[in-house]
Amino acid sequence: MELSLESDADALWQDTLDLLSQESLPEAVLAMLRNCTPVRIEDNILYVTTPMRLVLKTVSKNLNVVEKCLTTAAFEKMALSIEFAKAPDPSPVSTNSTVSQEQVTKWSGTNESHTPARVLDDDAWNEEEIETENKLEKRRRRQANPLVEDISQNDSKLTFDRFIIGDENKFAYQAALQVANGENKSYNPLFIYGKSGLGKTHLLRAIQNYIAKNDSSRICVYKTASDFITDYTDAIGHKHGSAPDILTQNYCDIDVLIIDDIQNMAGAARTLEFFFNTFNVLISKGKQIVLAADRSPAQLGMGKDGFDERVTSRLDSGFPISIQVPSYELKYLLISTFCERMNDDAKNEHIGALTATISEDNLRFMTERAGTNIRVIEGFCQKCLIVAAQCETAGRLFSREDILKIAKEKWPNGHKQVTIDEIQKVVENYYDIPHKDLVGGKRNKELMEPRHVAIWLTRELTDTTLADIGKRFGGRSHATVKHSISVVEEARKQDKNFYDRVSRIQDSIVENN
Repeated sequence: MELSLESDADALWQDTLDLLSQESLPEAVLAMLRNCTPVRIEDNILYVTTPMRLVLKTVSKNLNVVEKCLTTAAFEKMALSIEFAKAPDPSPVSTNSTVSQEQVTKWSGTNESHTPARVLDDDAWNEEEIETENKLEKRRRRQANPLVEDISQNDSKLTFDRFIIGDENKFAYQAALQVANGENKSYNPLFIYGKSGLGKTHLLRAIQNYIAKNDSSRICVYKTASDFITDYTDAIGHKHGSAPDILTQNYCDIDVLIIDDIQNMAGAARTLEFFFNTFNVLISKGKQIVLAADRSPAQLGMGKDGFDERVTSRLDSGFPISIQVPSYELKYLLISTFCERMNDDAKNEHIGALTATISEDNLRFMTERAGTNIRVIEGFCQKCLIVAAQCETAGRLFSREDILKIAKEKWPNGHKQVTIDEIQKVVENYYDIPHKDLVGGKRNKELMEPRHVAIWLTRELTDTTLADIGKRFGGRSHATVKHSISVVEEARKQDKNFYDRVSRIQDSIVENN
């Protein structure tokens, strides 16, 4: 058998692990086997190494099933040889640079305080001991990777429980939750995109917080694109020549890599190449990648500094999902929830400045005056609560005039009213149909979708009554308008592609106002 390259050994071992996962081996045993490192193939023997002595005993107990799967993967008789490989002690690096040994140690992720591996004597082992040793090994692996950082107090609040769900973001929420709990391996990479301030970072941090709380054995790293660029440029700028290799090793030893605002890598060609290679390695190992951007993968490839096709095709290969600007209903839910939470937090922390009551009418007026950036909406709610508390102290009611004043501070340009003419024009341009066909009596399939969509958008983005909408669409009846709205509502729930089409049209209308 002419296989001698290390990559061949790695490929054969990965195929074997895939087959072993279908056998009735305990998960703890499978996890220990995954930690073995394939070294080479010689004379129909696959040589692997492990830093855990317990693995030697474990494999010997399950050697028959392991070699059976190994033989199946290789399509010929194969044997397994597993050897204990003691992790080398860190030794000083000879360099003429000014980089200290402490810096080199930090780059390599070496930590002398790590708990040494346990060694079990004779046959004194059982499933519980295997699981304990496996957890210790995973903890050592986490501690050895300097990319793993503590989650700040503010970021720790960005959980799935605190994410406010509406039609505009529920698909992204569900996908993020399934990635976090490991339910759906096909969402890889998970690519969440949408305008700034719509909750993308909240979902990414929610994944990180979920894993930290429920499965801390997985190495989960959150980085912004700017952080990622800094990591790479610092590594290649080091006079210590092995720094880039060490960085590559650390990034490739991650179970869940999360990168926010990836559009900020545009123009950073060498960083993108590093990302591309890291991406391929992690995907080949079955590791999870989660990304967020302000536009879709295809849109990231546009323009002078756009990502090249190799990168965009990778980004689009998993599960891209958009988050849309909030509708009136979601904005109302956001505002009422933010105010309620801020009130509760203020009472618990004895912050009188945020303890106030805002009436239902004022909450709805706040919704009418609010923009679409959720981060700004949250700040808007906080300012309204502060002013409402001041009003209560002064013995007067918190009024619409107060809300208008605060809204003008948050959104100084105000809000231009969307018109039916504008909606119709955008829909006509998107579907490339004339106005007379959009509002006319023809009922062929090519015209029904744009007509339904235009009617639904008119209901969503204007205060026009259903009867008046019917008049503006060729004199259609109240019942016909309601039917168009229900068709779109149902299709948005059932068809992701349709949902994305309508959302793009809606975004283009909102952005131009």
